[in-house]
Amino acid sequence: MAIENEIKELEEEITSTPYNKATQKHIGMLKAKLAKLKELQQSGAGSKKGKAGVVFSVKKQGDATVLLVGMPSVGKSTLINAITNAESKTAAYDFTTLDVIPGMLEHNGARIQVLDIPGIIEGASRGKGAGKKVLSAARQADMVLLMVDVTKDIAWQLGLIRKELYEAGFRIDQRLPEIRLMKKTTGGLAVSFTRKSRLDAKTVESVLKEFRILNADVIIREDITADQLVDFLMANRVYVPSLVVVNKMDAVSARLEPGWIAISAKDKKNLGMLKEAIWSKLGLARIYLKKIGQEPDLKEPLIMRIGCTVLDVASRLHKEMAKEFAFARVWGRSASFAGQKKGIDHKLLDRDIVELHKR
Repeated sequence: MAIENEIKELEEEITSTPYNKATQKHIGMLKAKLAKLKELQQSGAGSKKGKAGVVFSVKKQGDATVLLVGMPSVGKSTLINAITNAESKTAAYDFTTLDVIPGMLEHNGARIQVLDIPGIIEGASRGKGAGKKVLSAARQADMVLLMVDVTKDIAWQLGLIRKELYEAGFRIDQRLPEIRLMKKTTGGLAVSFTRKSRLDAKTVESVLKEFRILNADVIIREDITADQLVDFLMANRVYVPSLVVVNKMDAVSARLEPGWIAISAKDKKNLGMLKEAIWSKLGLARIYLKKIGQEPDLKEPLIMRIGCTVLDVASRLHKEMAKEFAFARVWGRSASFAGQKKGIDHKLLDRDIVELHKR
């Protein structure tokens, strides 16, 4: 309870303190203290077992992992049963799913693991409804599906889900800030900026000192907030893209935001569109391999990420032999013409055909 009181006091002080140049350093320090206290609170949760001794841990499998998140009774279990090989219990009442249910979605030659977790409720990130343990087990996700019920207030649902994910360390639709931190044994702190920033060096130093970093060279390459700096130093944040899925569109019609996917899990409507949206958001790419003098294998692609290099493909095939390859001939959208010779640093796109050549 002492930690909870400290957290509450810090949150109140941060909220009540006007933000300006004079208070920036102090607020940065408070936010660093708050993040460390919250981490201490979570790490003190004790056993990894949830209610009735259930252990929430899932082995990552397939080419990518998608976390299916929503409030109770939005239809997550129905959806995962419809798009994967999972067998998740379904019923028309809250809290049907009490464990993490994994399923495998097969699409475009990829095997995408989908994790159906118990419905998110307010306070889940602090342990209510075993939410903290469940979210901790799902931190290896490559993206998050935010599933909402169109018959209820969508803005309220999304607000609560995003808040709980944020408190659990997920940074939805964000990326790790461009900061370079080089620790030293002596010399103090040297902070430099490569572009104009809303933070000043003194604020950065105050945050670093809260993390017991007293000697380091720090280069900040973009305009960041104190929260982003704290997240960088915490080193346990999960940066993932998200996709909003609006379920039960068979019940009512509603005007949706661009990029949202409207489905009916019960009637299996628009599930093909959803699968394509998941594929696109994950940034997956089918790379077809071709042996010299032979036709390419177009049946079993190598599943990589858009922007992967020729060297990445070679390493995926045989890590030890990857250095033996000098170049590749490439057919597809990343090549200017069929069979173009490309170096090992060449970036590939979906459906490219690659023929590797040794030195």
